[in-house]
Parts: sequence; C-alpha cells; structure tokens
Amino acid sequence: MIRFGVIGAGRIGKVHAKTIAANPKAKLAYIADAMPEAAQALSDQYGARVATVEDIMKAKDVDAVLIGSPTGFHAEQIQAASNAGKAIMCEKPVSLSVDLITQTLKVVEKNKTTLLIGFNRRFDPNFAEVERRIRNGDIGTVEMVTVISRDPAPPPAQYVKGSGGIFADMMVHDFDMARFLVGEEFVIVQALGAALVDKAIGEAGDVDTAAVQMQTRSGKIAVITNSRRATYGYDQRMEVHGSKGMVHAKNVHNSTVEVLSDQGYRADPIQNFFLERYGVAYANELNTFIEAVESGNRDPKPNGYDGLQAQILAEAATQSWKTGKPVALQR
Repeated sequence: MIRFGVIGAGRIGKVHAKTIAANPKAKLAYIADAMPEAAQALSDQYGARVATVEDIMKAKDVDAVLIGSPTGFHAEQIQAASNAGKAIMCEKPVSLSVDLITQTLKVVEKNKTTLLIGFNRRFDPNFAEVERRIRNGDIGTVEMVTVISRDPAPPPAQYVKGSGGIFADMMVHDFDMARFLVGEEFVIVQALGAALVDKAIGEAGDVDTAAVQMQTRSGKIAVITNSRRATYGYDQRMEVHGSKGMVHAKNVHNSTVEVLSDQGYRADPIQNFFLERYGVAYANELNTFIEAVESGNRDPKPNGYDGLQAQILAEAATQSWKTGKPVALQR
C-alpha cells in the first residue's frame, strides 16, 4: 500500500486525489494546501487528514508525495521530499529556471529518489498509441512532427505575469510531446509570437499566439503551434510524417455521433478543456507512478531529465521570440 501526501487541493489536486482513492494499491493519507478550507474539504471527501507541507515531509506513514502546488514551490518541495526519502510525482514544470531544475535533479540523483514529472499527455491513450506505432516502425523513419494545441479561451492577463509565458506554461507540454515522438534532442529552436487574442496579455509581456520550429542534429523537424483561443473547443491534434507513411491523432468529440443530411455533416463539439480531454491520461499517469513505486522502479518516465529538457526548449523559444533569431543548443 503506497501512502500519499498530496500538496495542493486545487483543481489538479482534486483530480489526483480521486485517482489515489480509487486505486487499491494506494491510500490518501494527508492533504496540505495554503487554503486550509480547501484541504479540509478534500480530506473530508476521502477520509484523509489535513497537514502542513512540513508535516507531510516528516510523516513516517507517507511513502510518496504528490506535488500539485504552484510552480514556484515545485523545486523546493521536490528537494525536501527527496531528502525525506519519499517517492515523488510533481506537476510540470519542475521550475521556470533551468539552473534550479539542474540543482534539484542533483539532489534527486544523490538520494536515488523515484521522480515522475507530470507530462500527462504521454499517457493519453491516443497519443501513446501514436508513439507506439512510430516505435513499431509503422511509418518508417520519422521526418517531421506537427503538434497543434489551442485553448478555448485565454487566461486572465494577471495569470500570465507569473506563468513564465506561453512557451513555459502552455507549449512546454508540446515540447515534451515532440521529444517523445521524435526520439531525439532538438538543437535549433526558432519562435514567433503575437498577442492577437487579448491585448492585455501583450501588455503583461507575453503572447497568446505562438509558433515554434525545431530541428534535431540528424535533420528531423518539429513544428508546434499554440493559441489561447479556439472558439470550437479544446483543440489537441498531432501528426507524424515518416519515410513510409504518416500517423496522426485527431480531436476527441463529446460523442462519435454524426448527423448527415442535405445540409451537410454535423458532429458533436470537441471536448471543452483539459480536465475532460485528459481525464484518462491523468489517471493513467498516476497509476503508472503507483506501479513504479510498488515495483521499485526508480526511473519512471517522464522523469526529471525530461522536465529539464522541456524547460530548456521553453527558454530557448522565449529567447528566440524576444530576439527574433534562432537559438542553437549545445547537445
């Protein structure tokens, strides 16, 4: 039985608490949150106890810590949990600083800590199947990857000030997915961006519409496009082109029903946002972590290295957007 301390009782904490409670190999022992009433409400729902972050780190009846706190606390809490001998699953990113991530991973390595970083899209059944088909050789050698990610509506401009920007906050998932699919590291990053959806986002120093081109040393190319606006729902698609063909994953609709008439084809809308679209992925991700802890697998994927590489690409894209020049990475 893997006993969990959960840090963060907000939206993502609730998702993970539900999965822990439903897994017979796990127990939700403690919940901590900066808002005690939120921690109490979630604890009451699942029979857990309210605790401080420090209590969770010290608790002898906690085997694993799930970190769903704001980004600024992730690195500090990973280090504390690692030093306390806990297995760790942490929401992305490890930090908005590559240097701090590097320092944190040194602590994790020294302590031989099990660490999984929450790039949940790897665990989406559709995207995981795309990767499986690639590794199976179904499309030959990968040549180009295209990833499209568009939110239904932009966040408040106030949010972006502490988010690290669109490349670190939103596109970081797509950087990880591009690495996951291509199977190589990227050495050239070139980005474009504009505030076309909400001028206040631009005034806050960020963009809401962005595109990035990347290339590996062997020549493979990835193209990622992001928008903070999609009037038709949560747009999540990808395509991988190879020497023998192409594999792609389409959007998930509310149902597979279509109505055909002399007016044309009508289908249900695509799912509205990430909690609906990636509900199964979040559960698969956490259950994979539980299996890793139970089996003694100290290096489940995506790991800290994957978190570091995604942040390196996010920083390179941000630099490229600001300077208008491609960024070369030493690999």
